[in-house]
Amino acid sequence: QVQLVESGGGLVQAGGSLRLSCAASGGTFRRYNMGWFRQTPGKEREFVARMNWSGTTAYADFVKGRFTISRDSAINTMSLQMNSLKPEDTAVYYCAADTSIRLGSSSTYWGQGTQVTVSS
Repeated sequence: QVQLVESGGGLVQAGGSLRLSCAASGGTFRRYNMGWFRQTPGKEREFVARMNWSGTTAYADFVKGRFTISRDSAINTMSLQMNSLKPEDTAVYYCAADTSIRLGSSSTYWGQGTQVTVSS
């Protein structure tokens, strides 16, 4: 079973940048499809970005060109570089891992989340 710990959230002004990290332990990191989701109060958790074990990436339309996902299997860490942040990016961001392609399903492992707040 894999454990995920996020870090790097905080308060930033609109137009600024933050880098989130997700440290994984307890599993074979290179076998996992990894990703980021986010959630705001009263809304469902939504997909942000993913990187499969093969290196294939995908992004939600609302972050394309602004966010970049990466992973370093040598240190079992995944990152999300967030640039040109907007107030609507304010949310709790969750790290996710799954050996299946269905990231975000019932088989997905989740971190505890890290708060990102973007002020206008």
